[in-house]
Amino acid sequence: MQNKEPLFRMTKRSQISFGMIVLIHLIALVLALIVCAVVIVLITHVNPLGVYSAIYEGAVGNSRRFWVTVRETVVLLLIAVGLTPAFRMRFWNVGAEGQILMGGMISAALMIYCGGKLPNFLLILAMLLGSILAGMIWGLIPAYFKAKYNTNETLFTLMMNYVAMQLVNYAICFWENPKGSNTVGIINKKTNFGWFPSIAGNPYILNVLIVLAVTLLMSWYLRRSKQGFEIAVVGSSQNTARYAGINVKRVILRTMAISGAICGLAGSIIVGGSSHTLSTSTANGRGFTAIIVAWMSGFNPLFMLIISGLLIFMQQGAIQIATQFKLNESFSDIITGIILFFLNGCEFFIRYKVEIRKKGEEA
Repeated sequence: MQNKEPLFRMTKRSQISFGMIVLIHLIALVLALIVCAVVIVLITHVNPLGVYSAIYEGAVGNSRRFWVTVRETVVLLLIAVGLTPAFRMRFWNVGAEGQILMGGMISAALMIYCGGKLPNFLLILAMLLGSILAGMIWGLIPAYFKAKYNTNETLFTLMMNYVAMQLVNYAICFWENPKGSNTVGIINKKTNFGWFPSIAGNPYILNVLIVLAVTLLMSWYLRRSKQGFEIAVVGSSQNTARYAGINVKRVILRTMAISGAICGLAGSIIVGGSSHTLSTSTANGRGFTAIIVAWMSGFNPLFMLIISGLLIFMQQGAIQIATQFKLNESFSDIITGIILFFLNGCEFFIRYKVEIRKKGEEA
């Protein structure tokens, strides 16, 4: 008995246009929203259009909500950009949380001890440089042991997160405000020393400019520079890299220094440009969420911006859902999960082309 040939066949794409990538993602998003609508009706018996409208209102319904969404989006984008060079090198840096905390702790220390003693622009510059250095050191520690002793970087960077949390807890004991509160409180609330300045009346414009600059530089660095090429070669095969004369240990150290530095910078932007305080929840899980952003975007900064915006959009909209429909905020996580499932699944159709097999054609 002759086996019946399948009607469809899959062929790996040699290349795909940017427009086609966007179209595939849009189709996936539309399908995801349709499935979400069905889930909303079955579980809550609420009009799905009303839920979508509430999400929109909660995220960008007014100027304040819009800029909060922008603020959170650029921070998540910056962390994803910081993780990108390490992941391209196949160095699994899951220690962004700790690198963020160390950067934030240095910024808070400078705000507390140098506020009023330095001109504000010099203080902010010191905060940015200090947080970069702190994140760099925190990234270099696991990189050194990986390069020297081939340790497991996933476990090492994960453990570094907990060390950073304890260091922050220790610092809070000295910086309590008011005493006995076990919190730092709003740092320099009356003087605003170390607070990022407003531009055109908006306190978050500087955050956006810094993140966009870093994103563009990282895109150029990875695609156009010699060091970016070395990162790709090491990520592809360390043996090939050595055969080509690339110093693998140096590339590992340099790349993780850059990755940690950018994540540390995110800590400064959170403390100096947003929350103006420090706690063990300063990173707030962004380091792990950024891993999803980096992977789903294929390490493309433009798609990182889109995915970051989508995740923050849903997170901010969850508050409005809970208030308006008396639903748990976690319900938004269900919607987000469905959307991410479709967006992640559409990567298959970006890599492979589905064709209808012609009658009589060989497999």
